[in-house]
Amino acid sequence: MFKNNVISKRAVINPLLMLSAMWLGYFLQLHGFFASCFGAIIPLLPEGLLGIITSPLLHGSLDHIIGNSIPMVVLMFLLYEFYPLVANKVFVIGWLATGLLVWLLPPIDIMTGDYLYTCTIGASGVVYVLAFFLFFSGVFKWNVKLLTISLLVVLYYGSLIWGMLPEELFSNLQEPSRISWQAHLAGAIVGMILAFMFKKVGERKRKYIWEFPNYYSEKDDKLWQEYKENHPEDFLELPYKKKDDIWDRLDELRRK
Repeated sequence: MFKNNVISKRAVINPLLMLSAMWLGYFLQLHGFFASCFGAIIPLLPEGLLGIITSPLLHGSLDHIIGNSIPMVVLMFLLYEFYPLVANKVFVIGWLATGLLVWLLPPIDIMTGDYLYTCTIGASGVVYVLAFFLFFSGVFKWNVKLLTISLLVVLYYGSLIWGMLPEELFSNLQEPSRISWQAHLAGAIVGMILAFMFKKVGERKRKYIWEFPNYYSEKDDKLWQEYKENHPEDFLELPYKKKDDIWDRLDELRRK
């Protein structure tokens, strides 16, 4: 599955750099460098614009950062290993576009319609970008190897879909949820859009020349004529299975 059975250095180094930045941000938080809502996304307020850049590096608790660290490393590894040509663009654009979209979304309590002053931090929006990009890229490219990656993402992170919905819809909460479903939804949308934008870049389903319409090869025609002369018995009234065997043999000759 890996190219030349060698793992890309970027697929190892970049996830570790991101992980280090996240834990450094959390360490600074613990020591008061990012107090209150400083560094967070505060929707529709100018002071919240900084959070578009810094919020993925900040987390509200140890459980929060641990919960984002593992999928971040795994999904970044898959991104840089299997989509090296667009990995940097997907990561940077996904990071900034998701943060901007969260900032633009009005912070309204969906149950009451009241305005909420919210401070959004955490790398989960970027995690959603990566997960949805990896899944839809495999589907759009329709490549067996990349579809395998898509299935792996669904298998291990399929439950992410629930994070895109307000928790208030299926839980009896006494107060608004602290989970930012807006960031998750924004990340999913951005990931899908990026997968569509870059669907023609990089590895795609391999299509052989004889699969194109109006294909003709003098060499193939010659092979066909020689085969008919040497195996006349194959062209009597044969069952369909026998005819399929003939085409399989010709396909093998063409590939040699």
